[in-house]
Amino acid sequence: QVQLVESGGGSVQAGGSLRLSCAASAYTYSDYCMSWFRQAPGKQREGVAIIGSDGSTRYVDSVKGRFTISRENAKYTTYLEMNSLKPEDTAMYYCAARMCRLCSAGYCGWRTTDFGNWGQGTQVTVTS
Repeated sequence: QVQLVESGGGSVQAGGSLRLSCAASAYTYSDYCMSWFRQAPGKQREGVAIIGSDGSTRYVDSVKGRFTISRENAKYTTYLEMNSLKPEDTAMYYCAARMCRLCSAGYCGWRTTDFGNWGQGTQVTVTS
């Protein structure tokens, strides 16, 4: 089991930027697929970005070209750089992890049930 703690959320105007961080507790962090999901009020939780344990990435179409997921294995941390934010990006953002050594982002999966470890979430609010 890995503990995940998100930070970096906040309120920003449309067109602005935020960087989310997810700190993990596992010393085997490099063997995990890491992902960011989000859930807006009244909507289902959706996958936003995934980075495989091999470093490959995958994004939902609505954030391609605006969001960048990255990982720093030495710091057990995953980041989500969010640029050109839109009001529809407003949601609670969750970090999630799945043990999968040398896995590509595509193999990691895209469903909430593919990931067994979750953080508490950090709120992102984008105002127009």
